[in-house]
Amino acid sequence: MATIGAGLATPAAAADPLLAAAQAAQADQLALLQQVVNIDSGTGDADGGRRVMAVLAPRLTALGMALETVPAEAPGLADNTIATMKGTGRGRILLIGHIDTVFGPGTVAKWHFSNDGTRLHGPGVGDEKGGVVEGIKALELLKAGGFTNFGQITFLIETSEERGSPGTRRLIDRLLADADVELNLEPGDAPDKITVWRKGSTVFTIDVTGRAAHAGVAPQDGRNAAVELVHQLQGYDRFPHTGEGLTVNLTLLSAGTRNNIIPDHATATFSVRPRVASQADDVQRQLEAAAAKVAVPGTTVRIVREAAFPPLPNNPATDALAARAVRLYAATGRTLTTGGNGGASESALAAAKGVPALDGLGPVGGGFHSDGEFVDAASVVPRTYLLAALIRDLGVNGVR
Repeated sequence: MATIGAGLATPAAAADPLLAAAQAAQADQLALLQQVVNIDSGTGDADGGRRVMAVLAPRLTALGMALETVPAEAPGLADNTIATMKGTGRGRILLIGHIDTVFGPGTVAKWHFSNDGTRLHGPGVGDEKGGVVEGIKALELLKAGGFTNFGQITFLIETSEERGSPGTRRLIDRLLADADVELNLEPGDAPDKITVWRKGSTVFTIDVTGRAAHAGVAPQDGRNAAVELVHQLQGYDRFPHTGEGLTVNLTLLSAGTRNNIIPDHATATFSVRPRVASQADDVQRQLEAAAAKVAVPGTTVRIVREAAFPPLPNNPATDALAARAVRLYAATGRTLTTGGNGGASESALAAAKGVPALDGLGPVGGGFHSDGEFVDAASVVPRTYLLAALIRDLGVNGVR
């Protein structure tokens, strides 16, 4: 297996044995990552989720962590896992990572883990199995160093984040009530950023009902739901589709069942990513106003809203955590920067509950949700060090 992470032998690195330990552990970390990436575990693949946890659970148990299996709060999802250990110190730290991916069954048979020495590839390698494995490795490094100066470390490994965490909302609320800080293992952005803001995520569907009829014998008896949906989509370009503000993007489109039947049902689904929560309400008002004006008599239109994550806004608590991370990261000889993106995560739930949250702590990557997904191999060791150092600092000092 190709080696990674060269160039970390800085004077600061020599002063912190944790960084040298992270470097020494990289081969084991990559071997564990390869194991879990090569298991299909798309959201809703309960068996895949169990198989991934069968690999990870022994590592958590070996750390002395108590494991709790918690059934998902929505049907058809894999169980969630909570790993907890008590220390002798102060800080109560909640780590959150997810093992569900956007890739369906059979993906690994066609596309599996690979390492070319520069990039790691594979389904879910960055989003977010790389982060989950990083979390385990960081805790192993701290345990090997005899670190116990923390109040409590809780590691939630959840299984439905890619659908907005419908299987964990109450569970996350429960865990946040017993945490001083939340550290999220979503991947970092290039070139080497942690995430201090995120857009929210809301799903809207335009749902049109018409009347079926024979398309050749009696088309006049039908009420064409597909044509009405086309009418409803006429205003789509009034919404922004890219940028750091609100974006609205059409992602699913469906109409009809056979080519000789006037379709009686049609839907269009949008991924709406608001920078502030009120923007999603504005989108809903515009969609509902259009729905009240049908062009095809006899059809009806309704707007269905499925909330996922609220935005993670810029806030002083996250900025303070980011400043701490930037300071700690200097030991690697690399420069850490901050930013944000349109990918939602559980950190928004933490911030909404008043728990300081820092996101994007996983290895740096890109191409997420596509067959080009990758992790920057050179980021694995320094990011593992950063997470371990941040846990150590928060355990000793708490959230200042």
